[in-house]
Amino acid sequence: MKNRITELFKRKKKNVLSVFFTAGYPSLNDTVKIASLLESSGVDVIEIGIPFSDPLADGQVIQRSSAVALKNGMSLSLLFRQLEELRNKVSIPVILMGYLNPVMQYGMENFIRSCKAAGVDGVILPDLPPDVYISKYKSLFEESNISNIFLITPKTQLSRIETIDLNSDGFIYLLSASSTTGAKATLNEESFTAIKSMPLKNPLLIGFGISDKEAFLKTNDFASGGIIGSAFIKAIEVGQPEHTVPSFISSILN
Repeated sequence: MKNRITELFKRKKKNVLSVFFTAGYPSLNDTVKIASLLESSGVDVIEIGIPFSDPLADGQVIQRSSAVALKNGMSLSLLFRQLEELRNKVSIPVILMGYLNPVMQYGMENFIRSCKAAGVDGVILPDLPPDVYISKYKSLFEESNISNIFLITPKTQLSRIETIDLNSDGFIYLLSASSTTGAKATLNEESFTAIKSMPLKNPLLIGFGISDKEAFLKTNDFASGGIIGSAFIKAIEVGQPEHTVPSFISSILN
């Protein structure tokens, strides 16, 4: 597969910074604006969260942002309308991340078709089981050149990681621990070293609890970089995105 995600990892092996934020937060029409600001601030990958009323894997910060976004009127249909202007302003890889329920209500085929039309490069659906993806949806994703990105934890069986690696493209999302988002990362070095030593075709990015420059730099010991979510959402809760986004990203990269 060849898309913006796979091309990024061909040319950049370390210090890859991916940033997650919730669509429609803090204001309904901030989505594309924040994405554009992230690119101009030096971020490598953008993850846009699809708000959901029951985000079980998310910590309080992302749960609150989802609740605010839904109250603002955000929906998957509206998000795709907002993303119609995405590729006029953003050139780096963009991923949609969310739960399976809203996607199935929208319709998986319609969802992938809308992703392709908007210029979305990848999708993260944490509650989509690998076996269901492989049997039902893999060909659909591949035909549209959309990377499906799986999550693993330090406790994931190596055989399962091999299956995930074989049946996906882009990168593998390695959780810092088996916890909700926002919890302070404590990198399980023994498990991470074992995963790092595997002959995987996909690079790794580490997420959950990566909140500052020190933690981000540490991810490079075991992966190609890190993913920041809750800390960024906290940073943009107040103030104008034009100021808060560049300031936060500068604190990570500089």
